[in-house]
Amino acid sequence: IAEMSELPSEVRQRTDKLDAVGNTTAAIGKGFAIGSAALTALALFAAFKETAGIEVIDVSAPKVMAGLFVGAMLPFLFSALAMGAVGRAAMAMIQEVRRQFKEIPALKKALEVMQRNEDKPTEEWTEEERNQFDEAIDSAEYGKCVEISTQSAIKEMVAPGLVAILTPVAVGLGGNHFFPGSGAVMLGGLLAGVTASGVLMALFQSNAGGAWDNAKKMVEEGYEISGSKHGKGSEVHKATVVGDTVGDPLKDTSGPSLNILLKLMSVVALVLAPFIKN
Repeated sequence: IAEMSELPSEVRQRTDKLDAVGNTTAAIGKGFAIGSAALTALALFAAFKETAGIEVIDVSAPKVMAGLFVGAMLPFLFSALAMGAVGRAAMAMIQEVRRQFKEIPALKKALEVMQRNEDKPTEEWTEEERNQFDEAIDSAEYGKCVEISTQSAIKEMVAPGLVAILTPVAVGLGGNHFFPGSGAVMLGGLLAGVTASGVLMALFQSNAGGAWDNAKKMVEEGYEISGSKHGKGSEVHKATVVGDTVGDPLKDTSGPSLNILLKLMSVVALVLAPFIKN
């Protein structure tokens, strides 16, 4: 808002400081959320073990080891599905914006005005150019972009949700079907694997995503590497823009969603426990 309103540079400096405080607070909060999810998963695991009548889970048993490996793999699969969903939603929105600039005459004119006056402040534009620009603001179809965003948020989460719900059911009931009496311990191995792998993955993604996201801001302020200064437009800045593009969905989509994966799978396993009891 500060940039688009062409407010003085000191306003942007203040908003950057507020942004930094907000990012720090959010990062700390995510750490607590991950810790909470880990403790919840452990408590539910203990309840599952008691309900399923499991005395000990022998990790050297092949069936348990298979469950462990499947469980350790799930956070990676879940993250891949979440990151892919973000990419598809973003591409759909880009295509919609491009369509509007091609098909809506007012937007085409406004784009030409902006290209002609790329380095000029709006005060130096002609009256006609300012009117064309204002007309374009009212003619844009903002609702289409909002619709794409909301529909993607719901539809794209169907597959990850099914993975979280159906995997414990498949392992528990499938284990009992193919290896009678082994479903409970296989599901116990699955929960142990997904908890250990998921907690570490969530911590990694939240921290790495936050670091990549904020590296761009650090370079934009002017950062010195090996005696040379790097700022906006430099090769280092271009690299940090790529990092920011990946870091945002990592810390805001994939990382927090793993907390839900841990808790949801543990709850489903606990509900299933009486049916696969040893």
